[in-house]
Amino acid sequence: MAETHRVVYWIQRLSEIALIGWLLLLLLIDAGMAASSNGPTMWPGVICGVVGILAVLWRRTRRVGGLTVLLGASFLLTLITGISRVGAVPGLAETGSLLILTIGALRWIEPISRAGLFALASMIVLETAAGRLRDEAPALATGFVIFVGWAVAAGIGAYLRFQLERRKEAVRSVRRAERLELARELHDLVAHHITGIVVQAQAARVVAEGKPEAVVPALDAIAGAGADALTSMRRLVSVLRAEDQADRSPGTTLMDMRTLVERFSAGGPQVAFDIGQGITDSTLAPEVMTTLHRILQECLTNVRKHAPGAGWVEADLRLSDGSDQRARSGRGPGARRDPRDQAGPGTAWVWLRVRNYGSAADIRISRLGGGFGLVGMAERVEALGGRLTAGHTPEGAWQVLAEFPV
Repeated sequence: MAETHRVVYWIQRLSEIALIGWLLLLLLIDAGMAASSNGPTMWPGVICGVVGILAVLWRRTRRVGGLTVLLGASFLLTLITGISRVGAVPGLAETGSLLILTIGALRWIEPISRAGLFALASMIVLETAAGRLRDEAPALATGFVIFVGWAVAAGIGAYLRFQLERRKEAVRSVRRAERLELARELHDLVAHHITGIVVQAQAARVVAEGKPEAVVPALDAIAGAGADALTSMRRLVSVLRAEDQADRSPGTTLMDMRTLVERFSAGGPQVAFDIGQGITDSTLAPEVMTTLHRILQECLTNVRKHAPGAGWVEADLRLSDGSDQRARSGRGPGARRDPRDQAGPGTAWVWLRVRNYGSAADIRISRLGGGFGLVGMAERVEALGGRLTAGHTPEGAWQVLAEFPV
């Protein structure tokens, strides 16, 4: 699997190099045509070509700004040549850069109406650039060729945008389904806590008849149970209110996790599941326990789906003060803000780490997956104030690490 990622990385890099090399070749042709001409009228097109190449190089960080500058420069050049009535040829590098940026605009710029406006502006600028030719027949022929190129670029960009929007809708569907499931699970959580409160209140009433002094501790227990219920419900309701959050189910225990591992080991790779000291069913909140169970289930499902030939799987559940987890998750100085930094050094953390060894992913099987399992796991973890990372380890294993404050 690591080898596959390296191959994909180098394919992307080589594609970028080939793209820039193609534009530079077009720029050299433009410069040669300008040098062989009798006047300086061709050199502004070369300058626009340089601006276009820079815009393509910076398209990942300055997509809108680069495209806007290139559109303005190209249109200004066409306007100047029209006013001065001096014939010129549309730059090849300028035209190629505009077509490439049109593809990127249709794919990435939000909202889609804004992307469509940029694509339309690109078509207008390209067609007016064909009018730099003073002869009508060459101008019409050049305009037709440019329009065909723009139509191909727009079609590619629209198709890529369609794929992107379809994936976004699939992710939204997954989240809606999880939120609907959470609405049902919220009823079970409320019933669980309220039942406990009612039982304790009835017990306090019975105790009050014989031992009035024991009522106060019973009332304290009822107040504590009510506070736990409110905390759990507040967490779950916050997930319902936030569109980008995921669900968790109450009622999972460590025995459920062990049973899950045993069932998986019976029909798949052997799983070594180790629970650290200090972790019991009462140590962790119901929401955290259930989320840990969901993550373990998803990780084992992914092993069976994407790495059916894995030699073995390691799963570790540990408590920590948070001091050693940055090194374990591989967080560098440039990483995004970590929730552990906000929790403070005194906050205890529980972490679940799942690793599988001995097999790269079967590409034929990996293509069947949509990649939404990691989306759901990350949503559940972040809903509880935690963090989830997934990736390759230096030893060549695939690792999923989930961390929660407790």
